[in-house]
Amino acid sequence: MPNENIFARRSIRKYSSLPVDADDLTLLLEAGMAAPSGKNLKPWHFVAITKRKILDDLAEAHPYGKMLFEATAAIAVCGKKEISPDYWIQDCSAATENILVAAAGIGLGTVWLGCHPREERVTAIKNVLQIPEGVGVLSLIAIGHPAEKKESRTQYDEERVHRDKW
Repeated sequence: MPNENIFARRSIRKYSSLPVDADDLTLLLEAGMAAPSGKNLKPWHFVAITKRKILDDLAEAHPYGKMLFEATAAIAVCGKKEISPDYWIQDCSAATENILVAAAGIGLGTVWLGCHPREERVTAIKNVLQIPEGVGVLSLIAIGHPAEKKESRTQYDEERVHRDKW
């Protein structure tokens, strides 16, 4: 059976007030850095956020980030464009997904908030987190102990599978 964490990964937007353990946050960052990377360039950088004021500022800055008012942690997944101008987006997407799946595996809830390519979102997040020029912001991940339960699922659709040829 495939890894159940993949099917358990759901977008969780309601969180309890219980803080995310520092060791769990480090585990999620390790998972992000275990992602595949084109030519192994690893252009990613991560901003781990646990300060309530900054989480609230991010909730105000991102138009779909209101759940950050309840989340007790977040990770901004960023990429240095000069390291990998052609693949930083793919590499940081893989890192984001690894974090989401790892969080599901340890019982944390997450939701992927898209930033790139919406320049107004990128600029707003960069301003809150003081991210330097030349660094892209791919995503912001809200993290916390779930205050809602969503069942594991697959979204397999045989009509979207083409075998050997289209």
